[in-house]
Amino acid sequence: MVDPSVLPGFITAAVLVTVAPGPDNAYIAAVAAERGTRAGVLSALGMGVGMVVHVAAASFGLAVLLASAPAALTVVRLGGAAYLGWLAFTTLRSVRSGAGTTEAPDRQVVGRAVLTNLTNPKVILFFAAFLPQFVREGHGPAGWQLMTLGGIFLVLALVIDVVVGVVVGRLAGTAGGSGRAATALRVVAGLTFATLSGLLVLETVR
Repeated sequence: MVDPSVLPGFITAAVLVTVAPGPDNAYIAAVAAERGTRAGVLSALGMGVGMVVHVAAASFGLAVLLASAPAALTVVRLGGAAYLGWLAFTTLRSVRSGAGTTEAPDRQVVGRAVLTNLTNPKVILFFAAFLPQFVREGHGPAGWQLMTLGGIFLVLALVIDVVVGVVVGRLAGTAGGSGRAATALRVVAGLTFATLSGLLVLETVR
Protein backbone atom coordinates (compact mmCIF):
# COMPACT_ATOMS: atom_id res chain seq x y z
CA MET A 1 0.00 0.00 0.00
CA VAL A 2 1.37 3.40 -0.99
CA ASP A 3 1.75 5.99 1.76
CA PRO A 4 -1.24 8.35 1.22
CA SER A 5 0.84 11.32 2.30
CA VAL A 6 3.03 11.07 -0.81
CA LEU A 7 0.15 11.00 -3.30
CA PRO A 8 -0.51 14.77 -3.62
CA GLY A 9 3.14 15.47 -4.38
CA PHE A 10 3.43 12.45 -6.65
CA ILE A 11 0.31 13.30 -8.67
CA THR A 12 1.38 16.93 -9.04
CA ALA A 13 4.84 15.93 -10.23
CA ALA A 14 3.43 13.29 -12.59
CA VAL A 15 1.02 15.78 -14.22
CA LEU A 16 3.76 18.38 -14.67
CA VAL A 17 6.12 15.82 -16.18
CA THR A 18 3.45 14.51 -18.57
CA VAL A 19 2.24 17.94 -19.69
CA ALA A 20 5.78 19.17 -20.36
CA PRO A 21 6.72 18.79 -24.05
CA GLY A 22 8.55 15.54 -24.62
CA PRO A 23 9.07 12.75 -27.17
CA ASP A 24 5.82 10.91 -26.42
CA ASN A 25 3.36 13.78 -26.71
CA ALA A 26 5.35 15.25 -29.63
CA TYR A 27 4.99 11.91 -31.43
CA ILE A 28 1.26 11.73 -30.69
CA ALA A 29 0.76 15.29 -31.91
CA ALA A 30 2.67 14.55 -35.11
CA VAL A 31 0.60 11.44 -35.85
CA ALA A 32 -2.66 13.26 -35.07
CA ALA A 33 -1.64 16.17 -37.31
CA GLU A 34 -0.85 13.81 -40.17
CA ARG A 35 -3.62 11.20 -39.82
CA GLY A 36 -6.34 12.72 -37.66
CA THR A 37 -7.97 12.30 -34.28
CA ARG A 38 -8.47 8.53 -34.38
CA ALA A 39 -4.79 7.88 -35.13
CA GLY A 40 -3.78 10.33 -32.40
CA VAL A 41 -5.90 8.56 -29.80
CA LEU A 42 -4.69 5.14 -30.92
CA SER A 43 -1.10 6.37 -30.63
CA ALA A 44 -1.82 7.54 -27.08
CA LEU A 45 -3.14 4.07 -26.27
CA GLY A 46 -0.01 2.55 -27.79
CA MET A 47 2.15 4.77 -25.60
CA GLY A 48 0.14 3.51 -22.62
CA VAL A 49 0.90 -0.09 -23.53
CA GLY A 50 4.59 0.76 -23.73
CA MET A 51 4.45 2.41 -20.30
CA VAL A 52 2.95 -0.76 -18.82
CA VAL A 53 6.16 -2.54 -19.81
CA HIS A 54 8.29 0.27 -18.36
CA VAL A 55 6.39 0.23 -15.06
CA ALA A 56 6.85 -3.53 -14.79
CA ALA A 57 10.54 -3.20 -15.63
CA ALA A 58 11.08 -0.51 -13.00
CA SER A 59 9.16 -2.50 -10.40
CA PHE A 60 11.28 -5.59 -10.88
CA GLY A 61 14.61 -3.79 -11.16
CA LEU A 62 15.14 -4.30 -14.89
CA ALA A 63 15.37 -0.57 -15.54
CA VAL A 64 18.22 -0.25 -13.05
CA LEU A 65 19.92 -3.23 -14.66
CA LEU A 66 19.60 -1.68 -18.13
CA ALA A 67 20.92 1.65 -16.87
CA SER A 68 24.03 -0.13 -15.58
CA ALA A 69 24.69 -1.70 -18.99
CA PRO A 70 25.81 1.13 -21.32
CA ALA A 71 26.01 -1.11 -24.38
CA ALA A 72 22.40 -2.25 -24.02
CA LEU A 73 21.23 1.32 -23.51
CA THR A 74 23.11 2.44 -26.62
CA VAL A 75 21.42 -0.25 -28.69
CA VAL A 76 17.99 0.85 -27.43
CA ARG A 77 18.75 4.50 -28.20
CA LEU A 78 20.03 3.85 -31.71
CA GLY A 79 17.13 1.51 -32.47
CA GLY A 80 14.63 4.17 -31.46
CA ALA A 81 16.47 6.84 -33.44
CA ALA A 82 16.55 4.65 -36.56
CA TYR A 83 12.83 3.91 -36.32
CA LEU A 84 11.88 7.58 -35.90
CA GLY A 85 14.22 8.46 -38.75
CA TRP A 86 12.42 5.98 -40.98
CA LEU A 87 9.06 7.51 -40.08
CA ALA A 88 10.45 10.95 -40.92
CA PHE A 89 11.76 9.73 -44.28
CA THR A 90 8.54 8.03 -45.35
CA THR A 91 6.39 10.97 -44.23
CA LEU A 92 8.48 13.60 -46.04
CA ARG A 93 8.80 11.37 -49.11
CA SER A 94 5.01 11.26 -49.39
CA VAL A 95 4.99 15.08 -49.41
CA ARG A 96 7.62 15.25 -52.14
CA SER A 97 5.87 12.68 -54.31
CA GLY A 98 2.54 14.42 -53.86
CA ALA A 99 0.91 11.29 -52.46
CA GLY A 100 -1.87 11.70 -49.96
CA THR A 101 -1.82 10.28 -46.47
CA THR A 102 -2.53 6.56 -46.62
CA GLU A 103 -4.79 4.93 -44.08
CA ALA A 104 -2.91 2.60 -41.76
CA PRO A 105 -4.64 -0.28 -39.94
CA ASP A 106 -5.45 0.47 -36.30
CA ARG A 107 -3.12 -2.32 -35.19
CA GLN A 108 -0.24 -0.77 -37.11
CA VAL A 109 -0.84 2.70 -35.62
CA VAL A 110 -0.87 1.27 -32.09
CA GLY A 111 2.17 -0.91 -32.79
CA ARG A 112 4.23 2.03 -34.01
CA ALA A 113 3.44 3.99 -30.85
CA VAL A 114 4.33 1.02 -28.62
CA LEU A 115 7.65 0.58 -30.41
CA THR A 116 8.41 4.31 -30.19
CA ASN A 117 7.75 4.32 -26.45
CA LEU A 118 9.68 1.12 -25.74
CA THR A 119 12.78 2.36 -27.58
CA ASN A 120 12.86 5.67 -25.70
CA PRO A 121 15.57 5.23 -23.03
CA LYS A 122 14.42 8.38 -21.24
CA VAL A 123 11.22 6.61 -20.21
CA ILE A 124 13.19 3.63 -18.90
CA LEU A 125 15.52 5.77 -16.81
CA PHE A 126 12.73 8.12 -15.73
CA PHE A 127 10.74 5.35 -14.12
CA ALA A 128 13.87 3.90 -12.53
CA ALA A 129 14.79 7.26 -11.00
CA PHE A 130 11.39 8.88 -10.37
CA LEU A 131 9.15 6.20 -8.88
CA PRO A 132 11.49 5.09 -6.05
CA GLN A 133 11.46 8.63 -4.63
CA PHE A 134 7.89 8.03 -3.40
CA VAL A 135 8.40 4.58 -1.87
CA ARG A 136 8.18 4.53 1.92
CA GLU A 137 9.19 1.90 4.44
CA GLY A 138 6.40 0.29 6.45
CA HIS A 139 3.91 0.38 3.58
CA GLY A 140 4.45 -3.04 2.08
CA PRO A 141 6.95 -4.44 -0.45
CA ALA A 142 8.72 -1.82 -2.55
CA GLY A 143 7.79 -3.68 -5.72
CA TRP A 144 4.08 -3.34 -5.06
CA GLN A 145 4.43 0.32 -4.17
CA LEU A 146 6.30 0.92 -7.43
CA MET A 147 3.61 -0.91 -9.38
CA THR A 148 0.87 1.20 -7.76
CA LEU A 149 2.69 4.48 -8.34
CA GLY A 150 3.47 3.46 -11.90
CA GLY A 151 -0.18 2.61 -12.50
CA ILE A 152 -1.27 6.03 -11.27
CA PHE A 153 1.31 7.71 -13.48
CA LEU A 154 0.20 5.61 -16.46
CA VAL A 155 -3.47 6.61 -16.07
CA LEU A 156 -2.61 10.31 -15.76
CA ALA A 157 -0.29 10.17 -18.77
CA LEU A 158 -2.85 8.29 -20.84
CA VAL A 159 -5.56 10.87 -20.17
CA ILE A 160 -3.26 13.75 -21.09
CA ASP A 161 -1.94 11.98 -24.20
CA VAL A 162 -5.48 11.26 -25.40
CA VAL A 163 -6.37 14.93 -24.96
CA VAL A 164 -3.32 15.87 -27.05
CA GLY A 165 -4.37 13.44 -29.77
CA VAL A 166 -7.97 14.70 -29.84
CA VAL A 167 -7.10 18.41 -29.81
CA VAL A 168 -4.39 18.21 -32.46
CA GLY A 169 -6.45 15.80 -34.57
CA ARG A 170 -9.45 18.14 -34.60
CA LEU A 171 -7.30 21.13 -35.44
CA ALA A 172 -5.77 19.14 -38.27
CA GLY A 173 -9.24 18.12 -39.45
CA THR A 174 -10.31 21.76 -39.56
CA ALA A 175 -7.27 22.67 -41.64
CA GLY A 176 -7.39 19.52 -43.71
CA GLY A 177 -9.88 20.90 -46.18
CA SER A 178 -7.04 22.82 -47.81
CA GLY A 179 -4.51 20.89 -49.84
CA ARG A 180 -1.76 23.25 -48.77
CA ALA A 181 -2.73 22.91 -45.11
CA ALA A 182 -2.72 19.12 -45.35
CA THR A 183 0.72 19.19 -46.97
CA ALA A 184 2.02 21.56 -44.30
CA LEU A 185 0.76 19.22 -41.57
CA ARG A 186 2.60 16.28 -43.12
CA VAL A 187 5.78 18.35 -43.33
CA VAL A 188 5.45 19.29 -39.64
CA ALA A 189 4.89 15.63 -38.76
CA GLY A 190 7.95 14.52 -40.74
CA LEU A 191 10.16 17.21 -39.24
CA THR A 192 8.96 16.29 -35.74
CA PHE A 193 9.92 12.64 -36.28
CA ALA A 194 13.30 13.74 -37.67
CA THR A 195 13.94 16.03 -34.70
CA LEU A 196 13.12 13.30 -32.19
CA SER A 197 15.44 10.93 -34.05
CA GLY A 198 18.24 13.50 -34.08
CA LEU A 199 17.87 14.19 -30.35
CA LEU A 200 18.22 10.50 -29.56
CA VAL A 201 21.36 10.27 -31.70
CA LEU A 202 22.88 13.34 -30.03
CA GLU A 203 22.23 11.94 -26.56
CA THR A 204 23.84 8.66 -27.58
CA VAL A 205 26.93 10.40 -28.97
CA ARG A 206 27.29 12.48 -25.81
